[in-house]
Amino acid sequence: MGDLTLTTFDWVPEPPRGYVRDLRVRWALEESGLPYRVESVPFRDRKPEHFAHQPFGQVPWLTDGDISIFESGAILLHLGNRSDALMPADPRRRAEVLEWLFAALNSVEAASLPWSILIFSGITGDAPAYGLMDSFLKDHRLKHMEPVLAGREWLAGTFSVADILMADVLRLINRFDGLTEYSACRDYVARATARPSFAKAHSDQIAHFAAAD
Repeated sequence: MGDLTLTTFDWVPEPPRGYVRDLRVRWALEESGLPYRVESVPFRDRKPEHFAHQPFGQVPWLTDGDISIFESGAILLHLGNRSDALMPADPRRRAEVLEWLFAALNSVEAASLPWSILIFSGITGDAPAYGLMDSFLKDHRLKHMEPVLAGREWLAGTFSVADILMADVLRLINRFDGLTEYSACRDYVARATARPSFAKAHSDQIAHFAAAD
């Protein structure tokens, strides 16, 4: 393994600041204690080299020596394999981390992302699309996450990459008051975001984008 470099945009508009997905990687890196540096690519003028690392022109990606990895979930798995602070050694616990990491991405975020896009677009209230997605998110995802999180501090015994992903997904829902009726989900987000590693990752991201204003 080599030096770790996280690449994100040089600037983004104010609304997504604090929620761009390089925050998940920053958070994991801070939890792990692994040394890393941050580099930038243009937000407005995305070059071929950017697409060579991230074929959809998004961020983040991580380089680890001669390895380049995109997608936040894949990056967190890679870092989990490098740090016991992010992934337990016990095989049963590791399996729990993996299932909840994929649940955060494929079950909860798959429901929350279209819901949040509708809200960003001003499509709420009586709009049929919003009603459908709001019901799907709350009745088929949050309703089932609530008893899980009411019964445990972290998803797989100790804090892990699964919690970074799940808390970040739920954090965006909470931004739009989607967790109002789900106190265990809110408390879980509060526990996760009270960690010093989150506070540093969040402030570093805000400062990074603000520096380009």
